[in-house]
Amino acid sequence: MQLSPFVPLEGSGWPPGVHSFDYPGLFGTTWLNKPMLQAFIAALLIIVFWVATTRNLKIMPSKGQFLVEYIYDFVRNGIARDLLGHDYRKFLPFLLMLFSWTLVNNWFGELFLFMLPTMSKIGYAYALALLAWIVYVGAGFWKHGAKYIKMQLIPDGVPVYLYPIIIPLEFLSNFIVRPFTLALRLFANMFAGHLVVMVFVIGGEVLLTTQDNLFYNVAGGASLIFSFAILFLELFIGALQAYIFTVLTAQYISSSIADAH
Repeated sequence: MQLSPFVPLEGSGWPPGVHSFDYPGLFGTTWLNKPMLQAFIAALLIIVFWVATTRNLKIMPSKGQFLVEYIYDFVRNGIARDLLGHDYRKFLPFLLMLFSWTLVNNWFGELFLFMLPTMSKIGYAYALALLAWIVYVGAGFWKHGAKYIKMQLIPDGVPVYLYPIIIPLEFLSNFIVRPFTLALRLFANMFAGHLVVMVFVIGGEVLLTTQDNLFYNVAGGASLIFSFAILFLELFIGALQAYIFTVLTAQYISSSIADAH
């Protein structure tokens, strides 16, 4: 059965599941699908937004400029400066991009033109975490050179006889576990939240259209109404996860460029 690249596999009556997040490729490809298009659209929207809203800044800001300055100050003062100190300016553009792009892709799950959070596909969460890993590890080498490896593997004050235990643990923690937990936290929240929305919407539709069963019809209507509450909750969770991802990335950068560990 030929399926639209923008419609999940629900038409055959299957309950929501992992298959609900699978979309066929476009133009005969396997990689150019809906999540990939969303990632490109999010990047384009963010570029247009920041360029258009910062071209004619005024001393007395308009409502639009006030909103832009609020988002900028939120990342600048609430994340970058608080966690990175006087070095925050070097990493502010990256953190602002990270927060903006993650937020837009998370909110795609609640926009009716998309109805899919891009980060509910694990590959995109891994790619974003890999980018964060490259930045914080690169920042450590930029600041400390080869000494960075020793600083990350051997914390100050650890006796020599504990090195065989501490070094493998620190390596796993700082270089392996961090990017995986970054990715899995973001993916799991977006995947689970969107799946819950689908359960309420599809289940509500099935119950509402059941013939000769008033109880099912009432329950289906209540399920559909409640799905809107879940949608608004997912808007909050999407913003929260974008914030957490950015904060943790800034924290990892801070630990990489710190003088002592």
